[in-house]
Amino acid sequence: MNHGKNIIAATRNVCVFVIAIWLVTTSSFAQENQEVTPEHLDAAKAAMVATGATARLDKILPELAAFTKTGLIANRPDIESEISNIVDEVAISLAARRGPLEDEVAAIYTRLFSLEELQTIDTFFSSEAGTKFLTLTPGLFREIDEAAKVWRAGLTRDMAQMVQKKLSEANLQ
Repeated sequence: MNHGKNIIAATRNVCVFVIAIWLVTTSSFAQENQEVTPEHLDAAKAAMVATGATARLDKILPELAAFTKTGLIANRPDIESEISNIVDEVAISLAARRGPLEDEVAAIYTRLFSLEELQTIDTFFSSEAGTKFLTLTPGLFREIDEAAKVWRAGLTRDMAQMVQKKLSEANLQ
């Protein structure tokens, strides 16, 4: 079940990235020196939520804590409970650092997208169609990959046959 959620999250991030690149290359984006208004920052945060852009960041601290526990417990299995409690305590104390990361991501959004673009992104991904797009994208990508494999196989076959025929016609075999 987590695998499906991971695919959806990864696909969401890919979609957001693709849309970001498209918007950046096809429209004027916020100037580097432009002062960011509170409305622009709010729109960036709303777009981040709608796209789930930072959802994958939620895993960083728990994964780091689990990794730390595993390493320490492997060396001192006799104090597993104490290690686990201490690592959990430290992880909880570090959780407050998540807010500044969200702010940094929001700042990146405001540099790349205008207020209007962020509002459009939020509107789309908050809509029924946007939600459906994010949900169905993993399956869509799988189907596209399968279609591309079949297409490539046909091209490979036809290329070999056509080149062979032309080489034969030119007496180059």
